[in-house]
Amino acid sequence: MYRSGAVMAWNVFRFCTALRGLGSIMILLVMGVVGVTYYAIVLTNYGPSLASSGGLLDAFIAFLVLVIFHCLLVMLLWCYFSVVFTDPGSVPPNWRPELDEERGEADPLTASEFGASPADSGNPRIRFCRKCNQLKPPRCHHCSVCGRCVLKMDHHCVWVVNCVGALNYKYFLLFLFYTFLETTVVTLSLLPQFIAFFSDGEIPGTPGTLATTFLAFVLNLAFALSVLGFLIMHISLVAGNTTTIEAYEKKTSPKWRYDLGRKRNFEQVFGMDKRYWFIPAYSEEDLRRIPALHGLEYPSKPDLDAQE
Repeated sequence: MYRSGAVMAWNVFRFCTALRGLGSIMILLVMGVVGVTYYAIVLTNYGPSLASSGGLLDAFIAFLVLVIFHCLLVMLLWCYFSVVFTDPGSVPPNWRPELDEERGEADPLTASEFGASPADSGNPRIRFCRKCNQLKPPRCHHCSVCGRCVLKMDHHCVWVVNCVGALNYKYFLLFLFYTFLETTVVTLSLLPQFIAFFSDGEIPGTPGTLATTFLAFVLNLAFALSVLGFLIMHISLVAGNTTTIEAYEKKTSPKWRYDLGRKRNFEQVFGMDKRYWFIPAYSEEDLRRIPALHGLEYPSKPDLDAQE
């Protein structure tokens, strides 16, 4: 049993190592999908409709679609590159815990408990990463793709070529949110043209523009459906103040010490300032009064602390 587990872990690490080779290819792929979609919506269909001398209603619909499309596209790209270029959170050099937060203990850790080598101390109150050769803060996990420990790591996302952790999790959620809205708008906007492909009437446009429209519809429909599933999953994770990794680790535990209630759980990710909820940024006030946004300290339930 142990041997099979070791083999599985070895195979996973080989796969994780291979993911590093993707690099900017995934970013180029995302930009390619955006480019195809932009060409189909703006240059092929609704841009010409707005410029043509058609009816007032058609021009208004085209204008409305183009405004919504560009607004959502700006937000999508802003959130996307915020996830790509924001460090998810690294363990500060020479960081040491004051107490064992993850086990819910209130007794401070003493210098003698660390010893000369924390890795060999065998103290269960000290979390140590043997791969990084450093202490681990609460809710911190090692990423085999990045090759380092990440604060409140959720997962490594190949689409953003980065880990999703404490410092960019909100940006990732907003990226999913705006991607779902954008792809849904595009799918609905191109639905009449898609239906026309299967009608007997003549379809205006060149074979190239028709193929681009068809491809854009299929791609955006596929992304809308898949992203919706991820969005629902992460909404449930935020509501329980947990991550993808933690949800797997605590699947047999009925209580979670970091679950503070839906409102406070939401604030631990998005902050308390409503003006910043839908943009990839935090107010200075939220950064000052919510330690969880920095990824090193997390409030927990006092009753569960007392039980443990």
